[in-house]
Amino acid sequence: MANTNQARKRARQAVARNQHLSAQRSQYRTAIKAVRKFIVAGDKTAAAEAFKKAQRVIDSMSSKGVLHKNAAARHKSRLSASIKAMA
Repeated sequence: MANTNQARKRARQAVARNQHLSAQRSQYRTAIKAVRKFIVAGDKTAAAEAFKKAQRVIDSMSSKGVLHKNAAARHKSRLSASIKAMA
């Protein structure tokens, strides 16, 4: 357990930050799952629409530091390639 005031405050901040980042990660993962669902179903137009929305979420998470920029680029690239391969 934290013994100093500073350590107690850091513990409180860590809990709050963890809740906030967990919610953002969940939003990001949900967006990717939506795209993958349409890819598996074979619905290219719906997958493309979901990808547009997911792209915004992925870029947002990358700019906020929730996700590394290279990881964001990798996810977008792989989703895009999967959609193009449906043709």
